[in-house]
Amino acid sequence: MISSAPGPGGARVLASAASSAPGGPAAGSTGGAVSAAVRGDPAASAPMRRLPIGAEVQASGGVHFRVWAPRARRVALVVAGPGASAPALDLEPEPGGYFAGHAPRAGAGTLYHFRLDDDERPYPDPASRFQPEGPHGPSCVVDAAGFVWTDAAWPGVSLAGQVLYELHVGTFTRKGTWNAAARELPELARLGIGVIEVMPVAEFPGRFGWGYDGVDLFAPTHLYGAPDDFRRFVDRAHACGLGVILDVVYNHLGPDGNYLSRFSDSYLSRRHHTDWGESINFDGEGSGPVREFYLANARYWIEEFHLDGLRLDATQDIHDRSPEHILAAVGATVRAAAGGRGTIVVAENEPQQARMVRPRAAGGYELDAMWNDDFHHTAIVALTGRAEAYYSDHRGTPQELISAAKRGFLYQGQWYSWQAQPRGSPALDLRPAQLVTFIQNHDQLANSLRGQRAHLLASPGRYRALTALLLLLPGTPMLFQGQEFAASSPFFYFADLPAPLDEAVRKGRAEFLSQFPSIASAAAQAALTDPGDPLTFERSKLDLAERTRHAEAYALHADLLRLRREDPVFSAQGANGLDGAVLGPESFVLRFFGGGSGNGSGDGSPDGSGRGAGDRLLLVNLGTQQLLRPAPEPLLAPPEGERWQRIWVSEALRYGGDELPELGREPWTLPARAAMVLASVPDREATR
Repeated sequence: MISSAPGPGGARVLASAASSAPGGPAAGSTGGAVSAAVRGDPAASAPMRRLPIGAEVQASGGVHFRVWAPRARRVALVVAGPGASAPALDLEPEPGGYFAGHAPRAGAGTLYHFRLDDDERPYPDPASRFQPEGPHGPSCVVDAAGFVWTDAAWPGVSLAGQVLYELHVGTFTRKGTWNAAARELPELARLGIGVIEVMPVAEFPGRFGWGYDGVDLFAPTHLYGAPDDFRRFVDRAHACGLGVILDVVYNHLGPDGNYLSRFSDSYLSRRHHTDWGESINFDGEGSGPVREFYLANARYWIEEFHLDGLRLDATQDIHDRSPEHILAAVGATVRAAAGGRGTIVVAENEPQQARMVRPRAAGGYELDAMWNDDFHHTAIVALTGRAEAYYSDHRGTPQELISAAKRGFLYQGQWYSWQAQPRGSPALDLRPAQLVTFIQNHDQLANSLRGQRAHLLASPGRYRALTALLLLLPGTPMLFQGQEFAASSPFFYFADLPAPLDEAVRKGRAEFLSQFPSIASAAAQAALTDPGDPLTFERSKLDLAERTRHAEAYALHADLLRLRREDPVFSAQGANGLDGAVLGPESFVLRFFGGGSGNGSGDGSPDGSGRGAGDRLLLVNLGTQQLLRPAPEPLLAPPEGERWQRIWVSEALRYGGDELPELGREPWTLPARAAMVLASVPDREATR
């Protein structure tokens, strides 16, 4: 991720919610039960609440409010907008620093603030469900039960066979709204995408941003539409057969519009530090209600928006020494909230700590998958030849690409010179699907001088070959929006923040990118885009008409995704084994074992494992044309009584390549900068 607070790719500015002396309930406290009687409204003696905090519309009428504010002696509910003349309602104090009350005349759409003690300035609800005027304005009561869902039969998602698609709502379409994005969902499903991974949407300041500086974690930003528009997007996705997971930021809070410190000193911890300053307090004094806040947030997205899981940002900056790590608790909460629907929780974890996805019995957090930065780094070096900054410990060689295919992470505890320390942890036992592979994402595109897409940084043939590798590997591939049609639009870092934060962001961004020697010169620094310039945001928007204008790139991705989905050996995701060998300075072969003799029909076994479907070869040559003579590599030999038949080639005319002659008997010629897929089929000549 990139944030306008300190951190990888961000500026060196401090979040506004700096904590003071810890206070509040001890770690593990639930904050007390909801009060049995609320002053001024005896009928509300038993409020029906779904979550422990926030405003919830009651079936019996009115709205029940509950907030954690241990710093305050008194908390008053103040109606804003229409009805603002109504007297403030003092909320009833509860054990553990909570305050609660029932407002019988409030309902969906009511605008409100909280007033703390004698402070004349009112504050939005920390668990606000909607901020129609942004993070500094009033909160709005939302009745989630009022939305009519049509996805009752939706089973959820599982990790096996998935293809992820990272999407930023504000730039995915020209309008940048939920409704506009929803209209494009059928086409994503037709392409072969399985799960949409939406970049963060928690309310953030300004007119545009990436979303990693969210400050109202329960409120989908008003910039993309109302909360029900988000629900409609998810409902439409499910109707199209698409899952939706949400990128959430549980490691820091944004620097503008964050008022949590006015309610409690315990949200942040001085015991741990992150790339953005103080960490969220998950294990210190007063951490019980903080944990409750974040776990309620995870549950909220699953229950009230029918999301199919979460992507957890920068988990290396989520610190917790509690008996149950908050990440494990989040995973369990998501599964429980889904009520039997399938979910996936994906971790971003730069140090590549395999415990993210290991079972609890093995000391893990039992999440479903994690990002594989190593694959990205070696693939980008292979594409561009530039091994600088955090790419400097990768060479992009055939052996690295084979190792990534077979073993997942390249660094599993070896010395990493860029960080001057060991990197990673042993992960040879992980299943391939547990690692999300990609050659583009929001961070990596923006971490460049011009925000250029990867296809513009390499020759067309080389890029097509690496795309084949990405989409046919047994891991879980992820595409970044527009990648499927070779979008011409760049993707920059953009954030609309007030002074002096805007200047701090510009300076911090330039400082971060100066780690790349190619961007460190004065001329390059002067050419960097201004994150706060509206044009930076506008230039990052996709032109979806390029699906047609760039039909060759679109066909490449559609065909590869179909091959991945329909071929019984590739769809088995390495269940029957995978091996590889270097064939030359820039060429290699991967052999996917089908577990038995094929019949050339493409039919797999009933259990979907690919057994009986024959073997597959993926031949990749990133260099010049190569004649495989001699060919002393056993992986090139077909199974007994079979021969190799080419079933796909990256140089097809429909992809913009040069059509290749049919593959004959030995010797083979590996075309320059190309990939081929071969399937083993019965050799009728050999059996006659």
